[in-house]
Amino acid sequence: MSVETAYQYLFLTALIVLGILMGLVLIRSIIGPRITDRILCINMIGTLVICSVTILSRLLQEGWLVDIALIYAMISLLTVLILASVYNRKSPGPEKEPEGESLPDQPEQAAGEGISYAGERLSAASDPAYRVKEDAYE
Repeated sequence: MSVETAYQYLFLTALIVLGILMGLVLIRSIIGPRITDRILCINMIGTLVICSVTILSRLLQEGWLVDIALIYAMISLLTVLILASVYNRKSPGPEKEPEGESLPDQPEQAAGEGISYAGERLSAASDPAYRVKEDAYE
């Protein structure tokens, strides 16, 4: 067996594996369950197609197929960006924080008591680490 024949078997095996993976990713995109899963599957299919075209360019020794793969990569990127922006518009906005539970905007407020972090009230009396930091600055 020559080296060229071994490379042909390697490339054909890689193309078969990539084809199987494309089928599995397509099934996953149909199953979902979330829209983000579907967007990621579309991106993955695009990546697998780019890999397949590049392997075909080596197998067939056609350099122009690499140019096609680069163009397809740009189109795939734009597709994912457009789908993400459409999804971002449809999703509900972030919930507003309750007024008493927000993080301080001013540095002077951070030194005082009653600062909230992750839903719990912090003060120098309730948090020993907070007290140690406060003592270090005196």
